Amino acid sequence: MDSLSWLPPHADFGAAISNARRESDPAARLFLAARLAGYRRDFTLTGRLDRMAAAGLGDLAARAAPPALGLTPLRMALLSSHTVDHLLPAIRVAGLHRRLALSMYVAPYGMYRQALLGDNAELAAFAPQVIVLALDARDAPLQLPLQAPESEVAAAVEARVDELRQLWRQARERYAAQVVQQTLVPADPPLFGSFEALVPAAPYAVIELLNAGIRTAARQDGVLLLDLAWQAARGSPGQGLADPVRWHQAKQLVSPTLAPLYGDLLARVVAAIAGLSRKCLVLDLDNTLWGGVIGDDGIDGIRLGQGNPTGEAFLAFQRYAVMLARRGIILAVCSKNDAAVAEAAFAHPEMALQRADIAAFVANWDDKAGNLRRIAGMLDIGLDSLVFVDDNPSERDIVRRELPEVAVPELPEDVAEYPARLAAAGYFEAVSFTSDDAGRGRSYALNAERKLALTQATDIGGYLHSLEMTLTAAPVGPAELPRVTQLINKTNQFNLTTRRYTEAEVERLASDPASVALGLRLRDRFGDNGLISVVLARPDPGLPPDELLIDTWLMSCRVLGRQVEEAVLGVLAAGAARVGAKALIGEYRPSSRNGMVAGHYPRLGFVPRHAPEGAGPDSTFWRYDLSTDVLPTHFIKVADT
Repeated sequence: MDSLSWLPPHADFGAAISNARRESDPAARLFLAARLAGYRRDFTLTGRLDRMAAAGLGDLAARAAPPALGLTPLRMALLSSHTVDHLLPAIRVAGLHRRLALSMYVAPYGMYRQALLGDNAELAAFAPQVIVLALDARDAPLQLPLQAPESEVAAAVEARVDELRQLWRQARERYAAQVVQQTLVPADPPLFGSFEALVPAAPYAVIELLNAGIRTAARQDGVLLLDLAWQAARGSPGQGLADPVRWHQAKQLVSPTLAPLYGDLLARVVAAIAGLSRKCLVLDLDNTLWGGVIGDDGIDGIRLGQGNPTGEAFLAFQRYAVMLARRGIILAVCSKNDAAVAEAAFAHPEMALQRADIAAFVANWDDKAGNLRRIAGMLDIGLDSLVFVDDNPSERDIVRRELPEVAVPELPEDVAEYPARLAAAGYFEAVSFTSDDAGRGRSYALNAERKLALTQATDIGGYLHSLEMTLTAAPVGPAELPRVTQLINKTNQFNLTTRRYTEAEVERLASDPASVALGLRLRDRFGDNGLISVVLARPDPGLPPDELLIDTWLMSCRVLGRQVEEAVLGVLAAGAARVGAKALIGEYRPSSRNGMVAGHYPRLGFVPRHAPEGAGPDSTFWRYDLSTDVLPTHFIKVADT
């Protein structure tokens, strides 16, 4: 069970499962299974959890379960060239831990080509949102003589990658599904020892070239990776991957002992597709970012920096946190400390992490669970966006008990292993990386300055005017597509419908000349807020041809209260008029998280209308007449691109 080392151990996992199974309500059992999935578990315990959750998952897939479980339903097809049946419980249970309710279609063994290239009525009826191609190195090996020249090897590799790209295209065009490609794990021992990489047609060299080609093609085609080859090269999975005994016995690339980790590696990618990756790393200070207690030891007495093994280990962890911030993870501090003393520590000459890197800094003597709530409020993000790192096991246990939504990794005894442990947990799995991501931490820090300016303003109109805001609207194109899809899939509160889409689905809607797909950015005197809103409006069979349904309208909570909604409506109305629409139809689909926008449409001047045919029973609809209704006023300059 060490493969899930970041999860805490349970005092008596077996007894907990037995007690939970006595619950008669499938939804309640599913909720308990999701909680227990957050503990360290082996293949057997994972299977027991999966059986316990089965009825609840089935009800949720059939839309018979209540939405308050906090799980995102998602349909995933698994097409493989190796045996995967024994992995399904681990994938579903890992999905529960990652806040997913997975429905799964599994193609017959080795039939992945036929599933995508032929007419597969069963797969079509399943309508997968994610298609995973789980292939192994022994599938369709390249038939090359060992003496084949480099050019011949390159041509064979290119042909094989082109075949995969054809499958990826079929998956996107037929199902508008996000494709996840598993990289190839070398299965056979090397022939030439260390000379293997210098022989173009040597088995290991060919697999490396194939994986390099797959990675390049995936980057170009918008395909995501389950990079098992990278995991194997780093030694992360340990024993149980490409085990020749399991392969010859059952064609298992992944052994049962490794199933819980494999399930988690795949589930974290799928969760990232659904926008469920964590956003914020919250750090303790004493004995977490440096050795010692700043209040007792003083700035000269803490252990940090070169010349001391412990100090170097703390410095390495700080540097890892800085790199996470550079890729878009928000950093925060939650410490039991005197605030002034804690902040003064950042003047240490070898401090890699600077005070300016931290978007929310909370140091006091209050309980940490309460302070984590405060940090989430300061940043306008949910508790389920937080990862809390603290060296103190008691503090970790308290936070897990009081705030189960917060991820709290188990930490090793030696701080030198903190970066690897945090990386292994996969809390911050990404499906894209944009310039907006790189500036996210700074954006949240600037938002705190805006809040301070609001507290000092004498009237709201004067405050809004003083922000000198400019809204830039642009059609969703290839450059914006990854970030737009990311925002669609992770925005929960200011999101009128909480529909989730893959890149292929967004691209299909955006390329429809009868639709309007907009990405909107906001700048003000403090800086660039980045992409803050997405609006998708399209024709709908249940509406007259001159009306557009606002399929998706979402906005970052960082810009609430600044009249951005009014400005966006003006841009949307103009775009809708350009495609010939005479009215906009707004839809509000309530969820457990989006109650804040229940009054959005009537506040903007929309009037109630009856639901179109085929609408969901909980949705309400609102109409805005583009020819007669007066657009609301605002303090924002609007610029088109």
